[in-house]
Amino acid sequence: MAIPDFQSLMLPLLRKSADGEVSIQQVIDELAGEFGLSEDERTELLPSGRQTTFANRAHWAKSYLGKAGLIELTRRSHFAITDAGRSVLASPPDRIDIAYLRRFPIFEAFRFPNEDPATTSEEASTSSALTPDEIMRQARDRLDADLGVELLSRIQAAPPAFFERVVVQLLIAMGYGGSLARAGRALGRSGDGGVDGVIDEDALGLDRIYVQAKCYADDNPVGPGAIRDFFGALDQFKASKGLFVTTSKFTPAAVKTVDGLSKRIVLIDGSLLTRLMIDHGVGCRVEDTLYVKKLDDEFFRF
Repeated sequence: MAIPDFQSLMLPLLRKSADGEVSIQQVIDELAGEFGLSEDERTELLPSGRQTTFANRAHWAKSYLGKAGLIELTRRSHFAITDAGRSVLASPPDRIDIAYLRRFPIFEAFRFPNEDPATTSEEASTSSALTPDEIMRQARDRLDADLGVELLSRIQAAPPAFFERVVVQLLIAMGYGGSLARAGRALGRSGDGGVDGVIDEDALGLDRIYVQAKCYADDNPVGPGAIRDFFGALDQFKASKGLFVTTSKFTPAAVKTVDGLSKRIVLIDGSLLTRLMIDHGVGCRVEDTLYVKKLDDEFFRF
């Protein structure tokens, strides 16, 4: 089954504390079993790679129950049910979620500190099932998607030589090519034996990557013929690997052709190109920085 959202974990987590103090890690392990999560689902990591998705959602469920006064922290990584929590379990609802928790004034003050409860919209009362972490990442992904579209349109509207410079700067940012000056000399030789350039894979130039760069419109995908031509050029240079970059897409036949070749050719289409540019800060800059901080358990060792 899919990993349950954090609101679906609230009632089961509260029930785990019904008999007294419990460890959050123990609760996470038990709930994973009760929800029938597979090993892959149990070990699926957040994008940060520092915590599993399921553990993160369980921690948020615990946090929200605490904000409503239904549980209280007792010591490091442990919590216990409160009198208010026992009252809830005495006549439990079918589900505890944000809408349910809003009946507790201390939660309302935490969740909507600047809103008048009498005028809060229904939409706010049925907030997303996503955790705050996931909401932030979702918003970031939307911003990155919009930025990717804008980057691609700017590149496609520029002269072909500009696209070659983009490829150079991206490869440098990714750690290839040695220096901008050396990489600049390596690329830009359009039509030279069927390749657009060659980049050193390491600082000493012991291995090289041959590059083909095609700045095409979205409706002009790269087909298998262009891939075979590039393969032939690699053979001419006795090269074992190549990089084919385009601002458009590769047809399914082109992708299948690459899979059947004896040389390693990596395909970068417009979508992957802009994602790499964003990841490596090429053609874009940091607009703002938000620091997400977390409680330091080590600080509270006593």
